[in-house]
Amino acid sequence: MTGWIFALVQTLCVVLFAPFLAGWVKWVKCKLQNRQGPAPWQPYRDLLRLSRKQVVLADVASPIFRAAPYIVFGATVVAASVLPIVSTQLPTAALADVIVLVGIFALTRFFLALAGMDVGTSFGGMGSSREVTLSSLAEPALLMTFFTLAMNVSSTNLSSAVSHLAQANFTLAPSLIFSFMALLLVAVAETGRIPIDNPATHLELTMIHEAMILEYSGRHLLLMEWASMLKLTLYSILIVNLIVPWGVAMTMEPKDVAFAAITVLGKLMALGILLAVSETSQAKMRLFRAPQYLGMAFILSLLGMMSHIILEVR
Repeated sequence: MTGWIFALVQTLCVVLFAPFLAGWVKWVKCKLQNRQGPAPWQPYRDLLRLSRKQVVLADVASPIFRAAPYIVFGATVVAASVLPIVSTQLPTAALADVIVLVGIFALTRFFLALAGMDVGTSFGGMGSSREVTLSSLAEPALLMTFFTLAMNVSSTNLSSAVSHLAQANFTLAPSLIFSFMALLLVAVAETGRIPIDNPATHLELTMIHEAMILEYSGRHLLLMEWASMLKLTLYSILIVNLIVPWGVAMTMEPKDVAFAAITVLGKLMALGILLAVSETSQAKMRLFRAPQYLGMAFILSLLGMMSHIILEVR
């Protein structure tokens, strides 16, 4: 029972922490660009402001348009509940593996695309078509990455993978290096960050995610924005706990969990700084080059699997 309570508290903490991570990345970017940016907790103010706004719906909006924000946010929270964040011994770890996690992300993308096309605006349809096109290229690379990881650790369970990587001797396995490089590229594309998308822009020629939620307002927009921040946090947790797994608690002892929480928080802050540096040092690429970017991610993931089969399997 204690494990379930801890899993619930951990999920709640991640959901509440997600706006701060998004604000932290934006704050660091502003400092790197010599601008006086908003404080890291500005996203909380924005979400509170949206909660006070009235919901305005188009006359032609269907029930899918109304239900999509709740489905997208709820599914993202479910994804947060099954990730090994500070401990690998949580009972929720057995509920889903990496394949289910990819399926949950695909479900949120499906309803986002439906909501974008529902009211029939040109921007919504444009954003949905772009999102589906990019996801069809990103998902194979992400699955291939997870398959290679599963072959290395003999399990598709994320907690088992993190536990195996944290306890194994440090070796530079080519398969994991290629797979983690592919994971970084896919994470940038899936979370709508530069160079694939720019979350701060509303230019009709470049936006992808923002185009699908332009017709939302009030609490519906709040849920969509919060789900987007939560998705960024989940991919960040995946990266820091798979690439740098050390520090994650292998038990439920309070001192181990407290140390792991501080360690994971520090790793997320450091990753936020690296993301801000990356976005500051490069420009958004043109949309028709995105398939080349994701094609590179797929090639890297394929090289990872081939390296494991050819070099590492005995």
